[in-house]
Amino acid sequence: MRKIFGVVAGLILAGTLAACGGTSTDTAQPGAADTPKADAPLKVGVNPVPHGEVLKYVKDNLAAKAGLNLEIVEFTDYVQPNTQLDEGNLDANYFQHIPYLEEFSKGKDIKLSWVVPVHIEPLGLYSKKIKNVSELAQGAQVALPNDASNLGRSLKLLADNGVITLKEGVGVKATERDVADNPKALEFKPLEAAQLPRSLEDVDAAIVNGNYALEAGLQPATDSLILEKGEGNPYANGLVTVPAKVEDPRVKKLAEILTGPEVKKFIEDTYKGAVLPAE
Repeated sequence: MRKIFGVVAGLILAGTLAACGGTSTDTAQPGAADTPKADAPLKVGVNPVPHGEVLKYVKDNLAAKAGLNLEIVEFTDYVQPNTQLDEGNLDANYFQHIPYLEEFSKGKDIKLSWVVPVHIEPLGLYSKKIKNVSELAQGAQVALPNDASNLGRSLKLLADNGVITLKEGVGVKATERDVADNPKALEFKPLEAAQLPRSLEDVDAAIVNGNYALEAGLQPATDSLILEKGEGNPYANGLVTVPAKVEDPRVKKLAEILTGPEVKKFIEDTYKGAVLPAE
């Protein structure tokens, strides 16, 4: 009899919780909640320039017409936009390219999903001490971004312009150990990407990511000593979300807007070659 009473009590409790919309334990994972309402805010993490500027243009000019309630959250680094997305504090982010996304996801053992490419920020070599890359002196100190994907990309930029030679076949996966020939005995100084513009006061030259160059008032098309080409560039920055929200209508709507003709024209007119629309 006691056993039967316990079963009945359990059924009554379960029914009460269901009627109240609750559960006895919370097993939801970040990003795995019920499908949000179509007009719920879509929180997107960005770096301020150019990602935040592009998204502000979307919010001010295109989002309302598309029925999208956009909330922009700015970060000044490359780590928090991904960790905050993984922890469920964001719905998406827009600041990174696929090689960085893959490297970060593997290193942190998290799963994030690429949605669409939006633009390319050509990586450039800058200096306050010389006017041409040929003027790099013997033993000159060159600062580079220290994350693996952009470090390899930086070394390839130097190799493509005849400054160094890399071991055959390493390409953008290169590290300093893959430098086969360094005729000027350059000293490489890896730094966190956000610090690179400030490092120009202390080093002979620095390779700076496009967004941080723009934030520092540098114009890649005119101020760089050497600059990546846009054609065939695998480093397009794009929209990223968690696997559970890949099919979210709000994410799909933002992806459509970011790859549309209005945003392409905004990028071309605003950045004049410093930022390139992804093809």
